[in-house]
Amino acid sequence: MNATALNKGLIPPLMEDQIDSVQAVAEHWTPQRTLAWAFERFGNSVEISSAFGAEGMVLIDMASRIRKDFRLFTIDTEFLFPETYALMDRIEDKYGVQIEKVYSVLSPEEQERSHGAALWSRDPDLCCNLRKVEPLRRKLKDLSAWITSIRRDQTSARSLARRVEWDGKFRLVKINPILDWTSKQVWRYIHDHEVPYNALHDQDYPSIGCTHCTRAVQPGEDARAGRWPGLAKNECGLHMIEPAQS
Repeated sequence: MNATALNKGLIPPLMEDQIDSVQAVAEHWTPQRTLAWAFERFGNSVEISSAFGAEGMVLIDMASRIRKDFRLFTIDTEFLFPETYALMDRIEDKYGVQIEKVYSVLSPEEQERSHGAALWSRDPDLCCNLRKVEPLRRKLKDLSAWITSIRRDQTSARSLARRVEWDGKFRLVKINPILDWTSKQVWRYIHDHEVPYNALHDQDYPSIGCTHCTRAVQPGEDARAGRWPGLAKNECGLHMIEPAQS
C-alpha cells in the first residue's frame, strides 16, 4: 500500500465502524504481523508512541526489523529521569531513527506559575493531563493510527484492550502488538536480541515515568507500585477508556 497515497487521502482511513472486521482476525496475529499490517495499511500516518520501558524497547526493535524508516515519538514531560534521556540517545544511534519529542504547551516554569509548585503532589491527574494527555491529543490529530506497547496484565484499565481497536478517547485506530505478552516474554526477547533498555530497570524500577512520581518497588510489591506511590492512581490517562456519552 502506497503511504503517499494514504497521506494525500486517496486511501480512506480505517474508521470506527470498520474495526470489527479486523479485530477478530488480528487477535491471532503475532506482534510482527501486527506491525507489518500497520505499516502497510497506514503508511506514514501511523507512528509508534513510546516511553521507552522494556515493552517499548521490544516494539522498537521489532519495528526496526520490518521497516527501517518507522516513525517514533515520545511525550517528553520534561520531568524524565536522566537514564531515560540517555536511552533515547542510544535508540537513535542504534536504530538510525529520530525520536520526535512532544511537549506540553506549558514549560515547567509556566506550569508552576499557573498552577503552583509541585502540582504532581497536589493534583497528579491535572499534572498528567497537562504534560501527557493534552500533548498526546495534539499529536494524534495528525495521525490515522498509533502503535503502543501496552500489555493486558499491566492494569485493570488495559485488561480489555484489543490488538487492533478504535480509540474513542483520541478518535483514531489504536494498535497494541504485544498486549497478550507477559513480562517474562518481554525480557526474554530483550536478552535474546540484545535490545538496549533503561538502566533503572536494574535498580528495581519495573515501570518508569517522571522523576517526581516514580520510585523503586520493594520485594513483593506490584510492578506498578512505584508509580504515583501512596495514591489511588496507576494510569496517567493515555490509555484510559473514554466514558460513553449519553
